[in-house]
Amino acid sequence: MSLPEEDLTCPVCCDIFRDPVLLPCSHSFCRSCLKRWWDTRIRECPVCRRKGSKSPPLSNLALKNVCEALLQVRRQDSQEEQVRCGVHGEKLKLFCLADEQPICVVCQASKLHKSHDCSPIEEAILECKNKLEFTLKSLQSKMENLKRMYGSSADMFTYVKYQTLETQKKIRSQFGQLRQALCDEESARIEAVKKEEEERSAAIKEKMNELSAEMLSVMETMSAVEGQLKENDMTLLKNFKATQDRDRDTVDGLDDMSGLLMDETKHLSNLKYSVWEKILDNVDYTSVTLDPCTAHPCLVLSEDLTSLHYSKQPSSCPDNPERFHVSAEAVGSTSLGSGNHRWVVETGSNQDWLLGVASLSTPRNAEVAARPENGFWTLCFRDGELRAMSSPPTPLTVASKPGQVRVQLDYNKGSVSFFDHADNSLLYEFTQTFKEPLLPYFYTQSSHPLRIMPEKVLVTVLRQ
Repeated sequence: MSLPEEDLTCPVCCDIFRDPVLLPCSHSFCRSCLKRWWDTRIRECPVCRRKGSKSPPLSNLALKNVCEALLQVRRQDSQEEQVRCGVHGEKLKLFCLADEQPICVVCQASKLHKSHDCSPIEEAILECKNKLEFTLKSLQSKMENLKRMYGSSADMFTYVKYQTLETQKKIRSQFGQLRQALCDEESARIEAVKKEEEERSAAIKEKMNELSAEMLSVMETMSAVEGQLKENDMTLLKNFKATQDRDRDTVDGLDDMSGLLMDETKHLSNLKYSVWEKILDNVDYTSVTLDPCTAHPCLVLSEDLTSLHYSKQPSSCPDNPERFHVSAEAVGSTSLGSGNHRWVVETGSNQDWLLGVASLSTPRNAEVAARPENGFWTLCFRDGELRAMSSPPTPLTVASKPGQVRVQLDYNKGSVSFFDHADNSLLYEFTQTFKEPLLPYFYTQSSHPLRIMPEKVLVTVLRQ
């Protein structure tokens, strides 16, 4: 005879007993329920409040067996319900391919599934398992990709902190140089004012000495004239010529006091502009700068982003999508989508380089031949030979390797030209109709740098 279900229910959790224990008062509880009750209250029976003993409660094995048997029956009933149709009560023997759900034979004959293709439930199970296994592999692959991306994001987060500190350091360094240049110019101009002050002061003192001497001479002459006026008439006449000659000896030009003041105009006229213009002569400007976020890890860029060289020790930069990952390449920071552009690259002692332009969509994670059909228009120097990277490459005959190469892009006309900057001779010209913006392109596997040369800046004053 089976017990009523309420006799198999724990008074605390109101569910079927799990690992039941028996108290001396004959009340039973789940072991975990009783423990939680005693942890928060006095050690007593939750039903009759009778105080319990300090020894651990005994397991109620008989009740445990009955409860486990009941749970087993429930599981079997649940499994039986799962294999029967919820509408017709028949076993689910078919799988509707249209609705992707198990059905019984009565369902198949109904209007709902009559026109649908079906397969035996055993075949459907195998097919669904195969599809789920494929889905699982796809999800596992996606998870691996997500983990890789998460790791890259974490690396980028750390690298951004590093970039921030390095960029701030470089900004402070360059502003420090500007401040030093301003301080040096200020000191030079203050010194020039002091020097002029000394010169003007010396000239005024000299003038004052001359005037003092002349004043003394005039006073002596005045005294002589006064003495003559006191003499008798004949004596006055005899000495008149000498007295007049003495008066004529007075130095002329002592009354010219011009040019003794400071020339403030020389020091203050357009002061800010003249200082800026002078500093500008000592400040480099390049129309093309390198983008460090695109540089291969083995490329080392200069602080001002105008030169690069190859190093066998790769940097710890993140694996961001913009970066070239396979070949030692880098591109400029500004895309060129119209107009005329030119820049000069000093190759120096570098014996392995490519220079030119590349399409904005150039792949960064694969090795691609630098050819026009792949979006590259470049000049190459390798193994002592200069070549234009056309399809196929074109060897170029030159007397010597160009030390400076000028790249000229006329985007609207569709031309990329290369010149030896020393004698302005044309090395090669590509003609192409460009369909997307281009980027200045650089490649090297040499420890000797490629350097973008600074340009002369001209200032024009607009008069209104």
